[in-house]
Amino acid sequence: MTVIVREVRADERADLEGFARVRHRALPWMLYTADALAHDLAHMPPEAHCRPLVAVADGEVIGTAQVHLVHDSSEPGVGSVNVYVDPRHTGRGAGGLLVRAAEEYLAALGAVRICSWVLDEPGNRAFAERRGYRSGRSAHFLRLDLVHGALPPLTDLPPGVQLRRGSDFADDPRPLFALDAETTADEPGDVSYELTDYEAWLAETWRHPLFSPELTSVVLVDGRPAAFTVARTDGGTRYGTSMTGTARPFRGRGLAKLAKTDSLHRARAAGFREALTGNDTGNGPMLAINKWLGYEVCATEVRYLRDLG
Repeated sequence: MTVIVREVRADERADLEGFARVRHRALPWMLYTADALAHDLAHMPPEAHCRPLVAVADGEVIGTAQVHLVHDSSEPGVGSVNVYVDPRHTGRGAGGLLVRAAEEYLAALGAVRICSWVLDEPGNRAFAERRGYRSGRSAHFLRLDLVHGALPPLTDLPPGVQLRRGSDFADDPRPLFALDAETTADEPGDVSYELTDYEAWLAETWRHPLFSPELTSVVLVDGRPAAFTVARTDGGTRYGTSMTGTARPFRGRGLAKLAKTDSLHRARAAGFREALTGNDTGNGPMLAINKWLGYEVCATEVRYLRDLG
């Protein structure tokens, strides 16, 4: 059975649904839908040169690759390649074909370094290392059962502290952009990121089809946004948090824990059945918060790097 690799046809629903289906089967601990992919493609900045790829066999999408330049990094010439193959179709060469096509494309754009997330399983790691990638940091996927799990109780708020929903900032989300930019800059990682474009943030985060302003929780201290947790949902029963953080002057006061606890209670009350999130393994404070909330590690990915040339 011949496997071919080609670019995703953004105007064809079958391509979008096939891409999302493979991502869900290979990585069920993340929220991903066809509508999310369509939105991401429509709003990816031109300087990212985004080119998602699919591996197709007998008309069925069996593998995917997210391919782009890391446009929001302070380090130039960094490319990103994340390859996932449907677990029912591994061993047919789809992954290798996707990696080769992605690397050739990024090299032609002038990339000098490629980063990739790889599931922490022997076969996946060996696949990356055979192709010259070296392992770096790692990150956990975590899951919480909102039906049978026990959430910590909500407590009285300290003096001067208030809880708000993301939707309360609908008229002017800029304070949340500033908070997201500050906390993102302090995230551990092997590639540094900077959020500087407010309009891009509105398109890519605030207006994203998975984003839930109603379930996003924001902690105010004396009227100033001090901590938050960004909530996403898949249109069904799954809820996830994509970012939780606290502004530097307010750290160490339990505000991120307060924001996430509030959001989880509201998600459970709204009928969501499972909560998903992810943390860098070096992010001890956030891992401690999630353990306290009842999350359990369900899988791990390793960041792999390769220098081109």
